[in-house]
Amino acid sequence: MKSFVIKGSNNKDIFCDLRLSDIKESPIIIFSHGFKGFKDWGPFNFIADFFKQSNFSFLKFNFSHNGTTIDDANNFSDLNSFGNNNLSKELFDLNCVIDWVEKNLFYTKIILMGHSRGAGISLLKASADNRISKVISLASVSDFNKKITNKKLALWKEKGVAYVFNSRTNQQMPIFFQFYEDLQKNLSKLSILERSKKIDQEVLLIHGDNDKTVNISSIFDLFSNIKKSKKIIVKDADHVFNSKHPFLINDYPKELKFVLHESLKFLKE
Repeated sequence: MKSFVIKGSNNKDIFCDLRLSDIKESPIIIFSHGFKGFKDWGPFNFIADFFKQSNFSFLKFNFSHNGTTIDDANNFSDLNSFGNNNLSKELFDLNCVIDWVEKNLFYTKIILMGHSRGAGISLLKASADNRISKVISLASVSDFNKKITNKKLALWKEKGVAYVFNSRTNQQMPIFFQFYEDLQKNLSKLSILERSKKIDQEVLLIHGDNDKTVNISSIFDLFSNIKKSKKIIVKDADHVFNSKHPFLINDYPKELKFVLHESLKFLKE
């Protein structure tokens, strides 16, 4: 595995790691983590190894404003950056990673894979970038506006910040009002359901039927909008397909195993 840093939004660091396939002409998968996530969360290293062993190169990265730092890549020690993150910055970061791959590795087949918000970002990117050949969406959100009620919005605007509790780290994590302002300003670019109608690539949509974080209705909304999509509902699976952080191979859940094998089958079709 090779680790390196490239510059992303606001010239902040994007921390990447890359597993190169032994087969020269293999495709590359670029993986985007979700909200309150990072590239080494839970089973993400295991997933990277799985695809590397299946003859795919695999690159995963931390979004520049995800709240981690190069020196502390697995903890949210930069909450100011976390609060100043938004969807436009994440799209910009993903584009920087794709540009780096294209310039330095010369891959002709680039696959996007993402979890939760990272899946949404991957779908948005695919809708506007013909360098992408396929997309694997794991538990994707379908509408970034959905959970924002008028009452919450008024308080958020008044205070300038809203907080989301991270039960794993016991942190109150800020989201500054700029997130909403960016979303509204760039709605035509950031509306997943509208942009998904423009996706021409083949897309695999996977969602757990016991997902309490992103409602299962999201997969049906996306499936109805994406022309070349296939959907898989994973029985008894939660938002992270019953995996957890830290991840131990002895705890490898059968639901995650099913997701990985279905994803591999899709990529080899």
